[in-house]
Amino acid sequence: MHATDDPVGSALPRRLGLGGATVVGLAAMLGAGVFVAFAPAAAVAGELLLLSLLVAALLAAANAHSSARLAVRYPTSGGTYVYARERLGLPWGHLAGWAFMVGKTASCAVMALTVGAYLWPENETILGLLVVLGALVLNLQGITRSAQAAAVIVGLVLLVLGCFVVAMFLAPPDVVAEAEPETARSSVWGVLQGAGFLFFAFAGFARVATLGEEVRSPGRTIPRAIGLSLAVVLAVYATVALAFTTSVGVGWLAARVAPLAEAAEISGWSWLGSVLRFTAGVAAAGALLALTLGVTRTVVAMARDHHLPRQLARVEGTHAVPRAAVLAVCIAVAVLVLLADVRASIGVSSFCVLVYYALANASAWTLAPGATRVVPAVGLLGCLAVAVVLPWESVLFGVLVLGIGAFVGWFRHTTRDASPAELGDPATDDGELSSTPASTPPPLAPADADEVDPDLLDASGTTPLRETGAGGVRGDDVSGAHGDDAGGAPGDDAGGTGGDGTGPEALDR
Repeated sequence: MHATDDPVGSALPRRLGLGGATVVGLAAMLGAGVFVAFAPAAAVAGELLLLSLLVAALLAAANAHSSARLAVRYPTSGGTYVYARERLGLPWGHLAGWAFMVGKTASCAVMALTVGAYLWPENETILGLLVVLGALVLNLQGITRSAQAAAVIVGLVLLVLGCFVVAMFLAPPDVVAEAEPETARSSVWGVLQGAGFLFFAFAGFARVATLGEEVRSPGRTIPRAIGLSLAVVLAVYATVALAFTTSVGVGWLAARVAPLAEAAEISGWSWLGSVLRFTAGVAAAGALLALTLGVTRTVVAMARDHHLPRQLARVEGTHAVPRAAVLAVCIAVAVLVLLADVRASIGVSSFCVLVYYALANASAWTLAPGATRVVPAVGLLGCLAVAVVLPWESVLFGVLVLGIGAFVGWFRHTTRDASPAELGDPATDDGELSSTPASTPPPLAPADADEVDPDLLDASGTTPLRETGAGGVRGDDVSGAHGDDAGGAPGDDAGGTGGDGTGPEALDR
């Protein structure tokens, strides 16, 4: 992880076609989330689990559509942090960044607890803390998961999930399928709450939307790649859900912490249980490593803008690592591992990420009048509806943390002394990632006309803008923190596989 040396405004080669972009989307979504999201969803949706899965997929599609339009409109790093800032105002941009940071920190806790639940269920918290410590050490050394490793993990996950489905149909567990759990609500409320938990397993869907500079004919390729990757992931998840409901039932599923491994262990293919535990542990550990780097990038970006203490933006050592930010993120993750279980952590993550995408949809709604506002409107209302029906503990915690963070961050930004003495001379080596003064957002200039989709013009006919300021770090979410980067770190995934955090072509909530 290091500051980019690319010249300002340098363009990436357009190498990806429809197939390549679709693979990137699959790699971002298929990961550790599938191993933990079905149990809490089944506990609230009951027999309507498949309907909850469909709602989660449609919501992800709407969010990805809005993110894709905004990514073409603003082909720069920052994700919704930039989109909300430019379309809705600076306070909303800060809220988006804070929501992403809190949501993905909770995702890190989920990944750590998943490793513990699958590899050492008797002491999942202890193992979870050890995994967080390992992620801290590796990140301080500038080590993260490579794109090649992410691709291998995705292939392994697909292979093992395929074996699991075959086992459930050909050698099912010798148990009577249990009825709906007592906690299930076979109603709109239960379906939406289940969708909130399953939304966690789709994290990473917006990764494709950040490939505008790398995809040939992005106006056509990106929407098609998003649709194809979501369709494939939905098919995989639906098959897994069907295997559960027809073999052991939603009641059995709802009561499990490591459902795939436990179901395999009592099936005719009991050997598959150990394979599933190993695969889930590897996928979750890889996602945790990617996520911590992604959240760290977010912290650094917000510290540069004075929404967080500026010391968090300082990089140190031969690997140019923001050690203070890495340490702060890992401490926050460790606290969540100690205080919350998997279900509560998924709830917090989903709530905050849904708020983040609600702001993305609100930003996309302002792009142009007419029929193009339908999808952002549906996405906005859907995000809010699903967010508020999540478990009340998760909603309350999310509202409090987002409210406090938004107030403190905005207060810091509006009351600070923005003098050159405080900000430091950007021409000097002050140990920060960016050479751009943190007092103002980077300047924007019109994008090339031949890269603009006419549908993305403002109502006034204004062309999209391109960032020309220095210090941008390529990625997908706040400073490229959602699953990829050149600086964009794989924070995409709350269960997706993310990327390596080393280049814009890299493949994380």
